[in-house]
Amino acid sequence: CCCCSLCPREGKERRQGLGKAGIMASDCEPALNQAESRNPTLERYLGALREAKNDSEQFAALLLVTKAVKAGDIDAKTRRRIFDAVGFTFPNRLLTTKEAPDGCPDHVLRALGVALLACFCSDPELATHPQVLNKIPILSTFLTARGDPDDAARRSMIDDTYQCLTAVAGTPRGPRHLIAGGTVSALCQAYLGHGYGFDQALALLVGLLAAAETQCWKEAEPDLLAVLRGLSEDFQKAEDASKFELCQLLPLFLPPTTVPPECLRDLQAGLARILGSKLSSWQRNPALKLAARLAHACGSDWIPAGSSGSKFLALLVNLACVEVRLGLEETGTEVKEDVVTACYALMELGIQECTRCEQSLLKEPQKVQLVSIMKEAIGAVILYLQQVGPEKQKEPFVFASVRILGAWLAEETSSLRKEVCQLLPFLVRYAKTLYEEAEEANDLSQQVANLAISPTTPGPTWPGDALRLLLPGWCHLTVEDGPREILIKEGAPSLLCKYFLQQWELTSPGHDTSVLPDSVEIGLQTCCHIFLNLVVTAPGLIKRDACFTSLMNTLMTSLPALVQQQGRLLLAANVATLGLLMARLLSTSPALQGTPASRGFFGAAILFLSQSHVARATPGSDQAVLALSPDYEGIWADLQELWFLGMQAFTGCVPLLPWLAPAALRSRWPQELLQLLGSVSPNSVKPEMVAAYQGVLVELARANRLCREAMRLQAGEETASHYRMAALEQCLSEP
Repeated sequence: CCCCSLCPREGKERRQGLGKAGIMASDCEPALNQAESRNPTLERYLGALREAKNDSEQFAALLLVTKAVKAGDIDAKTRRRIFDAVGFTFPNRLLTTKEAPDGCPDHVLRALGVALLACFCSDPELATHPQVLNKIPILSTFLTARGDPDDAARRSMIDDTYQCLTAVAGTPRGPRHLIAGGTVSALCQAYLGHGYGFDQALALLVGLLAAAETQCWKEAEPDLLAVLRGLSEDFQKAEDASKFELCQLLPLFLPPTTVPPECLRDLQAGLARILGSKLSSWQRNPALKLAARLAHACGSDWIPAGSSGSKFLALLVNLACVEVRLGLEETGTEVKEDVVTACYALMELGIQECTRCEQSLLKEPQKVQLVSIMKEAIGAVILYLQQVGPEKQKEPFVFASVRILGAWLAEETSSLRKEVCQLLPFLVRYAKTLYEEAEEANDLSQQVANLAISPTTPGPTWPGDALRLLLPGWCHLTVEDGPREILIKEGAPSLLCKYFLQQWELTSPGHDTSVLPDSVEIGLQTCCHIFLNLVVTAPGLIKRDACFTSLMNTLMTSLPALVQQQGRLLLAANVATLGLLMARLLSTSPALQGTPASRGFFGAAILFLSQSHVARATPGSDQAVLALSPDYEGIWADLQELWFLGMQAFTGCVPLLPWLAPAALRSRWPQELLQLLGSVSPNSVKPEMVAAYQGVLVELARANRLCREAMRLQAGEETASHYRMAALEQCLSEP
């Protein structure tokens, strides 16, 4: 091509090999002798180029310009002058012409047009010019055009096409333009065709996925999945160093949705061979990072069941724990944060499998062994966190370390108790710092994903605040005297109240709760469990700390609407039970003296408690049985403890709040409860249910004469006799 010397690549050098994939503008700054830039011959030819009256004269002038300069000896300023002389009109016609001179192949003119664009695109301003951007669809078609693979002009055109697309991709909005122009599909097809330049296609694909993964998958999912299948198969079969290079590329090609099963099989098989061999760290680390990405995206679904799968998982977690200890315990060496963070993800997978009761991949002896190994790694994490100063608290690696500790404490608090207690003050301060700077906390979550796995995070979203990571562990620790005292001393209850109120705002009217992640509601429930622990174990704290008064007010105003919402029964149960227990301790508060808010709360609590059971007819029997309501049945295993605790708490509130018994009578709960018991077989009502019902009925009867009369009218004495409720029977027999 006569314009090859205009191209800014000296010798048309190309990046080769999988390991060099990535987006970057070509190196377009070769040295230029300043005297040569004033070459009178070049100046004369540029003048001829500017004065050319037709395509033939422009073509001839371009040929003269190429003779006046040497390939690679054009600086940015000179290339800009050439562009000013040529403009876009001539290259546009070359790219779109359908008639070539006799004896000239069609693609030669197009190759000349692309060569000119490649020269111009080396200027960042020209790479974003609309006349370049609107050529993206045309350029993309050149990547998959058929032709003689040995044709030098065609090869040159493909090289120049990649030069143009790479230059565009290196601009701030370039990836979006390329994706919109169909470049991703074209690159996928070019790579899968394994024709000339397919390695450049993969390099550009990697860069586009790194820059705009979501948009790439949205525009070209079938083609990208085809590339993933090809890469996975290559990875499974690879016996040379390319398998380690593929480990670095494959995480970028995992989709944000479901990974095809055949790809998972190939990836697991390839990783099993790599990790089962004796390797150096540079070979092992990319494999661990790929495994971490798969664990984060797919859990354990990518690991086969059976002996081979359990051995592989045990090996994976074992290697991760060793890497964590080596990375955190070795002094005088810099922590490989990306590798250690990836190993944290594999440890989380191990924790999940060790605590899974059904269909676990691990056998019991393997679980015992892995728990012991993970305990040592968690000890290293605690030691590391103890050394973290204030200046490092906002670093993503610290966030990742707190996350894995939180995952461990959610399941295990008995081991390393002394070390955990020593670290609690730091954890409270750390959680408070990130809570007070919530936006930075969310950003840290994304930085952790970037550090550990990939530029984006498919699969379950990592929580965006440290406090949510620690809630399950703190729930366990507040049951124990020592850790609870430390948490109280460090101000954790006040922080938790503020956090609960903030999170509750997200679920209040005016917010679309359908788009909230499940973690918000789970976090609220866990907060309720912590508060329940404090109500039982530290009642004095509830009475004296003003934050719990604010919490009580929020519970009272929120429950009436919450109990009416479908699918939120478990959260309503937590709120109702917590509020009832706190009401016993705060019964002298003005807010609980029959105010509209307090009446609304107790009315909603009665609704929750009263609707749990119904009478259900049974075939072949004249008498119905007591059965769970449909809404309660599916979640009763998680609900029943709260329900019984709520019944007990309501019973305790009746004598403390004189207005409560008349309110319960107006709700008709005592009458309907006796009616329900009278309509079912006493044998169908379990003893613990009888005790719970009797407790409420007795306190209501004792507290209010009208309640006693209403119960008698509902055959209360007879029902009490049938169910052997001696206390109720005696109470109703009194005047």
